[in-house]
Amino acid sequence: MRKVLTGNQAVAYGAMLSDVQVVAAYPITPQTTIIEELADMQAEGLADLDYIRVESEHSAMAACIGASMGGVRTFTATCGQGLFLMHEMLHYATGARTPVVLANVNRAIAAPWSIWSDQTDSVSQRETGWIQLYCEGNQEVLDTTIMAFKIAESLRLPAMVILDAFFLSHTSEPIEIPDIEAVRDFLPPYDPGDLWLDPDNPRTFGSLCMPDTYMEFRWQIQRDMERAKQVIDEVQDDFGRVFGRNYRQVEGYRSDDADVVMVVSGTVASTGRDAIDFLRARGEGVGMVKIKTLRPFPRQELVAALRGKKKVAVIDRNFSPGATGVWAQEIRSALYELPEDERPIIYGYIAGLGGRDISIKTIEEIYQKTREADQPDDVDIWIGVNYV
Repeated sequence: MRKVLTGNQAVAYGAMLSDVQVVAAYPITPQTTIIEELADMQAEGLADLDYIRVESEHSAMAACIGASMGGVRTFTATCGQGLFLMHEMLHYATGARTPVVLANVNRAIAAPWSIWSDQTDSVSQRETGWIQLYCEGNQEVLDTTIMAFKIAESLRLPAMVILDAFFLSHTSEPIEIPDIEAVRDFLPPYDPGDLWLDPDNPRTFGSLCMPDTYMEFRWQIQRDMERAKQVIDEVQDDFGRVFGRNYRQVEGYRSDDADVVMVVSGTVASTGRDAIDFLRARGEGVGMVKIKTLRPFPRQELVAALRGKKKVAVIDRNFSPGATGVWAQEIRSALYELPEDERPIIYGYIAGLGGRDISIKTIEEIYQKTREADQPDDVDIWIGVNYV
């Protein structure tokens, strides 16, 4: 079945098709319509779920953790300041090994106040132990939501589905909605195993841990985040076989023979393809690599995609004050151990903060700067800023 859906509606359909059992919700622009859509689905009998209205995002994540410990599939959504209020509980969800799925609609951070898009809210959660999956379009949003439940439950680690505010959340596209029975075959009911709250078999979760065992718990998280790279590939391959749509953690576009490669994530990839085609038509040797996963970081796939290239231009719709754009940080680290003759020069660009548009012209400007400069002007080059 095909319908015209916004990105937020696509998230809601993905959660409904996944037979989510508990939704804990607190509204915040621009994610509110996700939980409104799920509430409508519950009221209309399309979704058999318990809907918990809480007083804050911190409580929303706490409720999801408790529900997941109770042995049911759980979901919530947030963005920006709401994600920051959840921060403590994000760590707890990981440590308690609860496979909660969260949709985060990328929203710029305050102050000054903004409801428009950039990735600083989600990249700020890199160290919480959540799998992070960035989406380019609304079809990918719906599909990734379904896959996120399977990935999270396979690893007993929480997963975050991430989409750009307004560019996706409130923009409509024709979407193929999978048959619910096919989704149920792909994603079986959640099986918590022995790790759930049972009044007939009481046990303690998250109690005090002494120094002689704490590191082992953290090592297990790291071990399973490394396993997640293979699990994500396996789930994406299974999804492609069943539904005919294929996704990769690292995806090249006209990059095999390119001297300059643009590295992007999220909706910039859609604009990027048009920009690459435009530049290629002029005879420019440029290509693009789209990254879907920030955590776990797909180091090996990225090294394979960028090894031997002359120049790599990383477009960050985020930044780390006092450091650089986060994707550029990760890529520099991943490529550091390559031999010097195989290691490209990294050009980091900050663009599109606070919802500012990244157009074909913007990407062309970034390419021209990269092509013409033997070395970057600075560790990060800010595009389109009226310097004060």
